[in-house]
Amino acid sequence: MKRPFETEERAAFRAVIKNFVEKEIRPYAFDWDEAGAVPWALHEKLGALGVFGLGIDERYGGLGFDDPFMRVIYAEEMAQCGAGGVQAALGGRGISLDPIEKLASQDIKDRCLKDIVQGRKGSSLGITEPGGGSDVANMKTTAKLDGNHWVINGSKTFITGGMESEYFVIGARTGGPGLTGISLFFVDADTPGFSRAPLTKKMGWWASNQATLFFDDCRVPAENMMGQRDYGFIQIVNNFNYERLGLSAIALGMMKVCLDDSIEWAKQRETFGKPMIKHQVIRHKIADMSAKIDATQAYLDNICWSIEQGDLPVAEICKSKFFATKALEFCASEAMQILGGAGYLRGNRVENVYREVKVLAIGGGSEEIMRDLAVRQMGL
Repeated sequence: MKRPFETEERAAFRAVIKNFVEKEIRPYAFDWDEAGAVPWALHEKLGALGVFGLGIDERYGGLGFDDPFMRVIYAEEMAQCGAGGVQAALGGRGISLDPIEKLASQDIKDRCLKDIVQGRKGSSLGITEPGGGSDVANMKTTAKLDGNHWVINGSKTFITGGMESEYFVIGARTGGPGLTGISLFFVDADTPGFSRAPLTKKMGWWASNQATLFFDDCRVPAENMMGQRDYGFIQIVNNFNYERLGLSAIALGMMKVCLDDSIEWAKQRETFGKPMIKHQVIRHKIADMSAKIDATQAYLDNICWSIEQGDLPVAEICKSKFFATKALEFCASEAMQILGGAGYLRGNRVENVYREVKVLAIGGGSEEIMRDLAVRQMGL
């Protein structure tokens, strides 16, 4: 389906990312996934392309402009490498960049931000807790002022990139209950009292490390508080909308993987004396998958257009996330049926996508949370 907002610049950007994925990632993606890591040089190569610099000032190595369509293009094209863990490993820093630029002290920005944007170092956002999940208002990690330091105690979990990041943006309770009462802190990985442990034996995202972070009387300088005291989470809430938009775009890219690989297999495979593609039941599966891709693509294009016009359509972003992940669930299942036993074997994109549907449906706000938030944004 044609994309009405695909300008010459966006088409060129898409071509660059597509070419990078084909040459630098796809030939090695499954090996990296099995190994549980990607080479750090890949972070630096992507940093050189500027993909981490959208919305970041040029003085910090950014592009000096933002474009929601380019954010979607990057996520969608990267997803077509077929191994979501590779994309997660490279993109873990993304959700921490905007808070650092907008809320961190000038000293922190000058010291760290350019290295993160250019892929030389990693950063992570730490909000999710072992007992909380999406219930951020019930955050248990605390920070108490002691002289010219804040003392942090508590833990975070499911932190993408947490085992490799040098820098962390951490939410901790400094005030009363609820979302107001949470502040943000910039924490260096070598701070005394900070430790981390990997989450292992995951269903998917093998190439990406997720970590549990521990804070035991972890003392950070008072100036490492980011933004206004007790309003840290409120100040970055829009950051999660861009994360959700990116996750929807990843789902779209993975849906295209399912469709492309299904068509390729159905053309090659013969059953009952003719190619599978000539069987009506297979053709109907392909039509259904294609329709869901078109709908998701049109939905995201409309959301990006709204953002470009100065509106942040929170309800639509929430709806697009659960719509896209349910559509992906359908496409992954149908693609697996078309490939049959071949799809069940490791080392093909459909098998990988099938295992990674649920991480998109849960991460960044579960389908249930997204539905509830969307309805509240509708004023109901």
